[in-house]
Amino acid sequence: MKKLFTIALMAVAALTANAQDIQLHYDFGRNIYPDEEDGRQKVTITVEQFKADKWGSWYYFVDMDLSRKFFRSAYTEISREFNIGKQGFAAHVEYDGGLGRDDIHSFQHAALIGPAYNGHNADFSKTWSVQLLYKRFFKSYEYSSAYNSVQLTGVWGLNFGKSFTFSGFIDFWRGEKADGHGQLVILTEPQFWYNVTPNISLGSEIEISNNFIYNTYNDKTFFVNPTIAAKWNF
Repeated sequence: MKKLFTIALMAVAALTANAQDIQLHYDFGRNIYPDEEDGRQKVTITVEQFKADKWGSWYYFVDMDLSRKFFRSAYTEISREFNIGKQGFAAHVEYDGGLGRDDIHSFQHAALIGPAYNGHNADFSKTWSVQLLYKRFFKSYEYSSAYNSVQLTGVWGLNFGKSFTFSGFIDFWRGEKADGHGQLVILTEPQFWYNVTPNISLGSEIEISNNFIYNTYNDKTFFVNPTIAAKWNF
């Protein structure tokens, strides 16, 4: 859960200017890949909020991975958008990063900046965003290095009446291996929700990635990690 459904929140925020939720995910990745993902968390709590104002919008989320005895790690993304005109264009500024109980489970810090285009249909039941961002990774721990990258992001939110929501994002960016060689990283996390009430939703998130998850067991780079999830909308 490295990003959530920003645009689905934007649809709500179009009417309320503020949307917030808390999610609980149970991850099956370690069951599917017991060797490659033997250290993957099974339980994640996510808190996120979107807030619009006259200049644009704020968005943040925090993922907190739980072990049986403690919080194993926390990852956050915080972004600010400044509207450019009234046609959906915006300037996007973002920080990504997080900490774990040791360097192996920590996250490399990064700053992003670039243009975004946001859109929606008449009733906000369909929303979308495209962002093209310069991304600067910073040396965050002993085995990381600072380098420049570019990230292309697409975000969508589809509401089917009041009962079902299909939302998510897809990221493409240039990653860098430990030996300094570049590689294309792909990460997408579609979410499917059944909205039991205006406050309670049940569903699933499926993390699909290539060159995103590091493992020492073999050369496998492509992973599909589903969750079952519950969400409370404030």
